[in-house]
Amino acid sequence: MKKFALFILMALLLPLQACAQEQEAKWKEGTHYTVLDEPASAKPEIKEFFSYWCPHCYRFEPLVAQMKEKMGDDVKFTKVHVNFMRFTGPDVQDDATRAMMIGRAIKQEEAMNAAIFKYIHEQRATITGLDDLRNVFVVNGVEPAEFDKLANSFGVNSMLKKNNQQIDQYREYLSGVPNFIVNGKYQPTFTSDMTMDDIVDLIVWLSTQK
Repeated sequence: MKKFALFILMALLLPLQACAQEQEAKWKEGTHYTVLDEPASAKPEIKEFFSYWCPHCYRFEPLVAQMKEKMGDDVKFTKVHVNFMRFTGPDVQDDATRAMMIGRAIKQEEAMNAAIFKYIHEQRATITGLDDLRNVFVVNGVEPAEFDKLANSFGVNSMLKKNNQQIDQYREYLSGVPNFIVNGKYQPTFTSDMTMDDIVDLIVWLSTQK
C-alpha cells in the first residue's frame, strides 16, 4: 500500500518537474531577460514600475492580475509609480504616487489604481494635482476626511519616500514603463514573438530564480 501511495505521489510530481524543466529551457539570458548588477532580494519579489498616464501600463493591468494569480504565495508584488514620464510634470506624478500610497494605507490599492487608470484613459480627464485625485477617491467611496488625514501622514510620506528611492535605485534600467525588476536582479525583455501568456509565465518563472 505504501509503495502504491509513493507511486501515485511520483506520478503527480513528474508533470510538475517536466513543466519546470520546460520553462528553464524556454527562457534564455540575454534574449528574454537580463541579469542586473544588483544584489538579489532576500525574498522573492516582483516590482512593477509604471505610470498612471502610460497607456501601455493601463493595458498591462490584466496581465498583472494573472501574475498575481500564478506567482507563489511567498512572492511579494509591489507597484512602483514613476515620476519621470513626460505626460505631465513631476510634481503631479508625485501627487499620484501619494494617492497610490493612500490607497495602500486604506487597503484599497487595487480598486483605487483601477479608478485612477479609468479616470485618465476612459474618462479622458486631466489630473492637475492632489485635489483631482481626492475627488477620484471620494467618488469611489473613500471618506474625504480619511483621505485628508492620510495625505500628509508620516506613514504615507514614508511610503512615498520609499517608492522614489526604488526609482532612484533602478533608474538606469528604466528607459520606459511598464518595466519589471524581479528578485532585485532580473529584468525581463519582451520579444515580438511572445504572447501575453508568455510575458506572464516569464515574469513568474523569474520570481523562482535565485
